[in-house]
Amino acid sequence: MISLNQLTVSFGGFDLFKQISFLVSSKERVGLVGKNGAGKTTLLRLIVGQMAPTSGSINIPKEVSIGYLPQQMDVANSRTVINETMLAFEEAIALHNEIDHITKEIENRTDYQSDSYAQLINDLTEKSERYGILGGDTLEAKTEVTLLGLGFRRSDFSRPTLEFSGGWRMRIELAKILLSEPNILLLDEPTNHLDIESIQWLEDYLKAFNGSLILVSHDRAFLDNVTQRTIEISLGRVHDYRVSYSKYVELRKERREQQLAAYKNQQKQIEDTKDFIKRFRYQATKANQVQSRVKQLDKIEVIEVEEEDNTAINIRFPDAPRSGELTVKVDNITKRYGSNTVFSNANLDIVRGEKVAFVGRNGEGKTTLSRIIVGNLDFEGELKIGHNVSIGYFAQNQDELMDPNRTVLETIDRVAVGEVRTKIRDILGAFLFRGEDVDKKVSVLSGGERNRLAMVKLMLQPYNLLVLDEPTNHLDMRSKDILKNALLNFKGTAIVVSHDRDFLSGLVSKVFEFRDGDVKEHIGGVYEFLERRKLENLKELEVKKAEAKNENSSDSISGGKKQWLDKKEQDKVKRKVASRVEKAEKEIEQIESQIAKKDAILSNPDGSNTSIDDDFFKQYEELKTKLNSTMHKWEQLLYEMEILESEEKGKD
Repeated sequence: MISLNQLTVSFGGFDLFKQISFLVSSKERVGLVGKNGAGKTTLLRLIVGQMAPTSGSINIPKEVSIGYLPQQMDVANSRTVINETMLAFEEAIALHNEIDHITKEIENRTDYQSDSYAQLINDLTEKSERYGILGGDTLEAKTEVTLLGLGFRRSDFSRPTLEFSGGWRMRIELAKILLSEPNILLLDEPTNHLDIESIQWLEDYLKAFNGSLILVSHDRAFLDNVTQRTIEISLGRVHDYRVSYSKYVELRKERREQQLAAYKNQQKQIEDTKDFIKRFRYQATKANQVQSRVKQLDKIEVIEVEEEDNTAINIRFPDAPRSGELTVKVDNITKRYGSNTVFSNANLDIVRGEKVAFVGRNGEGKTTLSRIIVGNLDFEGELKIGHNVSIGYFAQNQDELMDPNRTVLETIDRVAVGEVRTKIRDILGAFLFRGEDVDKKVSVLSGGERNRLAMVKLMLQPYNLLVLDEPTNHLDMRSKDILKNALLNFKGTAIVVSHDRDFLSGLVSKVFEFRDGDVKEHIGGVYEFLERRKLENLKELEVKKAEAKNENSSDSISGGKKQWLDKKEQDKVKRKVASRVEKAEKEIEQIESQIAKKDAILSNPDGSNTSIDDDFFKQYEELKTKLNSTMHKWEQLLYEMEILESEEKGKD
């Protein structure tokens, strides 16, 4: 489906790719890996046609469609969420408009015997059939399911996209790409803007995706759960492993050991050859042998070994004064912004040495409670911070607190104390600041670079309570490993807001779930929590809890009675849809019976008293059009029934 043949990409004498070739077949799911700067994003842009190679070719059949999600893109903000997302169905929407136009024209025509009228009927039939193939009557339902899976609420559908952050608008673009059902998906870090539940929904979607997938991600768990093949870009070449990411890591280690052994042997051979040439260069009796060795040396293709990214580097958080046993106590805390209640009556205790995770959908209050704990927000209720607790806070705007006029090295040098000062450059390198990068001023760093620098700065200061809000954003896998190991060895207390399951796994022993205004405690690790909540299937994400419609009586209805009323209303809706399904099926049966009678007349016209005239054919075509329309309506009703049944299971 995608064929790369001897592809070379050069920039000013530097070869990013050196005659690379590989084939991605239909329905293959490929993880594209390599260190930062290896060319992963460039390769995706080459495939989609946004860049041209220096030499070589990329072959993709003309009929194959590609959906490409880059890390950054311009997103529209002039429509509502649902209307913007529905643009994914460009062909179906155009067909719907054409069908409406033709139908209105037919209604006003009386020249039933004319060729133009027959052509209209033919066009209507063809377009209706194509509209049915595209699932035209279920498009809105599919859109709703996808938006819900990606974390939107039903109340968001009618809101202008302008009201949403860039991350949420990227979700809209992702929804459009998924709904367009391309033959090939190219996804560049798709989990960057997703929460833990949306990531699992996307995993399930991609597992069932019927096309080919090339995925760039720093999320190990996501790669392992979605891909079965790993292509590594290293030193301008590709290494193809027909295995998942975790197995690739093992095989790569073996390959690297073999590569290093071959490199050492070759270097010894080169040195021995150079020594021979040097010793006997001016001896006439050895002239032929020297010349032979010179030619031999020229022909050697030097083995290259990529600089090892996994060099052991042990970073420890500096020792801090011991805190009291109870580090944080949240007692009936409620946070409101005007009339909007983020969460209410939240209660939690965190004791010394615990490492806990805050998880849940975006917008449910994880960052809000983090900011309350560090003293950045007011609230209702009571918060107790334990004796001798010193708090280190990493937030997405942490970079704003750094002096823009200092260099990267100066920023870290001012906070590093003791033995760690001898490892400053190693630590910065582990967080992707290498070579001349350490001399850059903070003011010229990108947002991601400033966040990484803020994390390094935090790691070198003596705190006994760390509150980390999405600390793995903008980190590669090696940097995440280094941070995780440092946290595992950290003797203090840590609160981690994250959607990275691999990072949280083995790190936290308690999970606080933020959901529908509540904060619920789950003992155990993140995968135990996910299994307990059965989020793998994410059926519950397709709906939210039913909300009371009557504001005057909602406060007086007990929880049990409210559930009963909600179920009663749900059953009522299901019965209504089931009745409409039954009615549509009967109507289809009647229409098919009428068509069958006319088919019998057409197959044996001499045996019938009915005259086959223009009016007969008009009625025949109208019945077929009516059948198509009723079939579409029936399919839509069945889809609605599936959604209702899914909602009921989610509540159970």
